Amino acid sequence: MVATEVPIVLASSSPRRQELLRGLGLPFTIQPSAADETVEDNVTPARYVEILAQRKAQAVGRIQAQRTLVIGSDTVVVLDDNILGKPADEEEAFRMLTCLQGREHTVYTGVCVLDTAGKERTGHVATRVFIRPLSEERIRSYIATGEPMDKAGSYAIQGYGATFVSRMEGDYFAVVGLPLHLLSDFLEEFGVQLF
Repeated sequence: MVATEVPIVLASSSPRRQELLRGLGLPFTIQPSAADETVEDNVTPARYVEILAQRKAQAVGRIQAQRTLVIGSDTVVVLDDNILGKPADEEEAFRMLTCLQGREHTVYTGVCVLDTAGKERTGHVATRVFIRPLSEERIRSYIATGEPMDKAGSYAIQGYGATFVSRMEGDYFAVVGLPLHLLSDFLEEFGVQLF
């Protein structure tokens, strides 16, 4: 376990982000953010995820009683300049997966590390993902597992959805939900040495 002088809080209820952060050996607590996730329409996907990562970290940072490092993150899937969030229902998941199959899309993940003493770093990672052609039957069977229902773009690269990915260019961990190389760079700027 890495020793840190300042407590770390993850502003997310995502089990995937929690698992990735645990993998770094960092002690941390979890405080999901209730930040407003509405972003104006004319924002690039890169800026979109940065705004939301920052907003989540700031919302959790405001309620800390002591100096804390807060980690916020947000992930979106982008196809043809359209942001695909989490599906509202199974039919929306089916529409998203039908659009993604046989094509390339980009996953953007933003991360923000906020020191409640006043400093903050925000950035993003973009990863190209290629989904192989899929039959309607395979898509429906995947949706029946329930896995797509709380995932941006309606698939999980770390679950059954991995079988849909023919190749990827970029950061796997960013697609899962937390770009570890960017996060570690930011943490080092705040004095957290991973090794």
